Parts: sequence; C-alpha cells; structure tokens
Amino acid sequence: MRLPMSLLVTNCPRCGAKQITFDVIAQWYCSTRYEWQNWFEIFCVCRSCKRSTVFLVGLKDIGRRDVFYQAQGIVNFSGDLSPYFEIERFISLRDNVSTKPTEHVTGDIKNAFVEGAACLSIECYNAAASMFRLCVDLVTLPLLANCDDKTKPKPYDTLGRRLKWMFDNKILPVELQELATCIREDGNDGAHAGTLTKADADDWVDFTIELLERVVTEPKKLELAKKRRIARRATKD
Repeated sequence: MRLPMSLLVTNCPRCGAKQITFDVIAQWYCSTRYEWQNWFEIFCVCRSCKRSTVFLVGLKDIGRRDVFYQAQGIVNFSGDLSPYFEIERFISLRDNVSTKPTEHVTGDIKNAFVEGAACLSIECYNAAASMFRLCVDLVTLPLLANCDDKTKPKPYDTLGRRLKWMFDNKILPVELQELATCIREDGNDGAHAGTLTKADADDWVDFTIELLERVVTEPKKLELAKKRRIARRATKD
C-alpha cells in the first residue's frame, strides 16, 4: 500500500510520458520573486520510467504560504502539488552556467545576458553572441536617447556604428574600445552567417561584462552609497 506523499503531475523529460505522476523526494529553496513567491528545485522520480528529474517550481497562490513555506513543506504535503505550483522547467545542461551578469543588472538586460550565458554553456556560439549583442543593444540605446548631440546615429543604425560614435564622443569609456573589436562597424559580426567560434563568443562575453560593470553596476553602487551617506547624516542630525 502506497503511503500518502507529495506528488507532481507533468511531462517526463526522461521517458517522454505525458502528464505522468512523479513522487517528490526532496526540495531546495532557490530564490524569491515579487517579494513573496518562493522558487524551489524539487527532486522527483517518474512512476513510469523510475528515473529522477529536478524541476524548478514556484508557488502560484500567496494564500498557501503557511503550508508550503514550512520546513520541508513541499515534501511533507500529501497530494498533488500541480494546482499550487508553477513548473518553469526542469534542470538541465543549460544550468551549468558559470558566467553571470554583473551586480544590479535587471530586467530585459539581465534576461538577455542569462540566455546568452546558457547558450554559451552548451556551445551554441552563434546564439550566445546574438543574445550578448542584444544585451549591449539594450544597454546603449538609453544612453543614445539621453544624448542631445544632433550628429548621433539613429536608433536603427548598426550597433557597430553606434558604439564607434559613443567612443569617439566619450559617452562610453574609451578603455572599453579595444574589447569592442568583436563588433564590426558595418554590423557584419558573423552572427548572421553562423560562423562564430568559441573565441568570438568569449570576446562578446568579455566586452558585455565590462560594459555592464561600467554603465550599470558602478553607477548603481555610487547611487546606493550616496543614499547611505544621506541616511547617516539624517540620523546624526
């Protein structure tokens, strides 16, 4: 007789069974989104093929926190977790990612970087370079929009020409210009031809990380330090 236990009903990535039942064996807290939604990796065993999969799941119902946010609350739950949890994906080779965006990078920029790093980890170099290119594009477009110089390139101009103009006009740190050689002025960086190598993709990573550090991370750190200083002075007064 099978004892009541925690279950998950979804497709099995190992044997291909559709809407099969998994036994939930273990859980591990990963992160919190929206200041309330906890995300977990849960170790499950398929009842069809008897092989294990780790799923990334997040609680859907804020009203169930008292049940599932207890110690081992997911594993100890008796019944199907599927109505209460969003299944984002299963853990796979794409999670073997050591390249991370710099601190304080958020939103679409972070998403593009993370996707590029995932592509890089599975040796999809053209796809990786395309996502890092998008990341650079998203970072530099607002800088261009905030510039009043009438000689500036149009937003739809090639990324290479945009960056050259920004370096020439000291909008971007000139120290990064040598790293930007992976981006051709004519926009023909090889991504469209599908000929990029690991070295090419690594060049994109180096430039993107340094750009994010200078344009996003360092200004945010200074902003937060200024706020802390103001707060200290206000407390002292």
